[in-house]
Amino acid sequence: MFVGRERELAELEGALKGHRLVTVTGVAGVGKTRLVRQLVELEPPGAAADACWADVWQLTEEGMLAALVADACGLSDHTPRMPLDVICEWIGERELLIVLDSCEHLLTACRQLVEVLLNHCPRLRIVATTRERFQLIDEYVAVIDPLPCATDAAELFLQRATESGNLPEPGDLNRVTELCTYLDGLPLALELAAGALRHSTIEELLGRPRHDLSRDEDEVRPVGPQHHDVLRTAMGWSHELCTPKERLLWARLSVIRGHFDADMAAALCAGGPLRTVDVGLALAGLVDKSVVTRRDERYLLLDTVREYGRLWLDELGELDTMATTHATYFLAQARHADATWTSAEQTGWYRTIKEAHPDLCAALDHFLARDVEDALELSTLTGFYWTCCGHAHTAQLYLSRTLKACDSEGPTRQRAVWALGLTHLLQGNYATGTHLARQCLTHARSSGDTTGLLRAAYLQAMSDLLQGNAEEALKLLDHALEAARAEGSPAAGRPAPQAEMMCRMLRLFALTGSGLLEQSHEAAQGLRAECVTMGEHWIRSYADYQLCVVALLEQNSELALEHARSMLHAKQQIGDTFGIALGLDMLAAAFSANGDGHSAALASGAGQRLWEAVGHPQRGAPDVAPLREAGEDIARRLVGPGAYDTYRRNAAHADPGAMLAWAAGGEAPL
Repeated sequence: MFVGRERELAELEGALKGHRLVTVTGVAGVGKTRLVRQLVELEPPGAAADACWADVWQLTEEGMLAALVADACGLSDHTPRMPLDVICEWIGERELLIVLDSCEHLLTACRQLVEVLLNHCPRLRIVATTRERFQLIDEYVAVIDPLPCATDAAELFLQRATESGNLPEPGDLNRVTELCTYLDGLPLALELAAGALRHSTIEELLGRPRHDLSRDEDEVRPVGPQHHDVLRTAMGWSHELCTPKERLLWARLSVIRGHFDADMAAALCAGGPLRTVDVGLALAGLVDKSVVTRRDERYLLLDTVREYGRLWLDELGELDTMATTHATYFLAQARHADATWTSAEQTGWYRTIKEAHPDLCAALDHFLARDVEDALELSTLTGFYWTCCGHAHTAQLYLSRTLKACDSEGPTRQRAVWALGLTHLLQGNYATGTHLARQCLTHARSSGDTTGLLRAAYLQAMSDLLQGNAEEALKLLDHALEAARAEGSPAAGRPAPQAEMMCRMLRLFALTGSGLLEQSHEAAQGLRAECVTMGEHWIRSYADYQLCVVALLEQNSELALEHARSMLHAKQQIGDTFGIALGLDMLAAAFSANGDGHSAALASGAGQRLWEAVGHPQRGAPDVAPLREAGEDIARRLVGPGAYDTYRRNAAHADPGAMLAWAAGGEAPL
């Protein structure tokens, strides 16, 4: 429950009505983030629905800032533009609120980003939390003070103590205000103190010395804690009350940039005196002491608490070791994701790789400085996932950096070149993507690498298909698949199923584009059945896509609807914005063919919103464009041009989740 701050909330609400940039400043632990979260929740419905939250504290360097904000806005860009240009174009005239949380460590970069966004997006408002103002024209600065000790601070302390089961004894209640005064009314310090009551009384806490790692031993200390070290004092209390194993876990957890679960904590932090079986108990202890924040089954260290843990990690001499452990862990995760890509684990790995984005970037930065071979492998393994999940720019950046840094030859390098080519093709850079595809083909043919040949054929065939050369793509894919079959059984070193199945998937596009509908239908049914058996969704979704296209071409509207919905279901499982947009277009065409112009307009409008997030006009194989156009013409005739445009516009502005639920067969929200 949120406590107090009525005056501050009223001030911020008023400031947002007259200013487009509101900077919320205050000392660490004063509650800037929670205040702004409460503000967003209390905003009028239209503004609250269009609020985008960017956790800047996750970043280690400024190069990823624009990509982080794009991700917060729900953008899944597939173009070669710079992320900041993408954000500006997508926001345009939209009325939007962006929150940049914890900007102080990247203040200059945040200032530059804010300036560009406000200049290009006239209806955009920005709220930033930081310990230092931006110094920009028309910036409204709201300085947040600690809570009043005798009222709100005491209420917050008692509330948190009650929630954690640590309510003070009646005889100690008269000292609550004294403790709040000693802690200067800082909310985070009060919460840590409430957690410390599990092992200490208020009187014992007041008798503890201040604990501040940031001071030199010979530095003159003031008599009472000051604004800037009160939080360290409270964290020091919590730290002293931790068991040795809890302290060690706290320090080691500080290498994690984002959210984590119990398994990750054990895998990363166990070792030495902290056994695997000890991690769960230590983690529970840190949650009880309010050191670790728990959100459902996930955990988080607040940035200030992480900084404190990192100081202790350095004191322990484990900073470099844990950074390597962290990077190695995420490399192992990426290897597992790649090895099980065509299994039922695929959807889970899509979510994991997307959620671990800040930690994967940190791991790549570490390897680039310490082990470029591992950096090359990690950028290669994550490149495909990132490209599909809308982080194509990040994938391209790291692939380019690692290829420049690592001059060794071999399969990993060639796969990195392949992944880089894929990012270019999906961004519409056909010349560059084709050039890299030909490099991969030449190397695979000269080295006899069958798996490499399959990947290279996939890349070149994709280039051919996107540019309308279906027959050339079919010829190349057939040759590569014949070479794979000649390779023999799995025991004889059969090529990776992933590469083979991807070629078989793309072959469906080539067959349809070449007018071989019966062959495409048969091959798609067989491939889809295999995917269902394996629990795979990505390839299965494109098999459904081709089955939908064939059904539309053969004027079987009921079957087209069935496969369009199946494609959407699979794409939603992995969070593929590009694929969902494509599926909605197919659904619109199927509705039109089925005589339902209203539903066709809704599906088209819902798809349009996602195409804008992807950054492309409607995409797909060139032969699909006539199906879209024909479907729109039919739908306009069915309901009338004016009604069609109204339905479509309303769907584009409706809640995306509600529209997708409807597309899956639910009740229409409009």
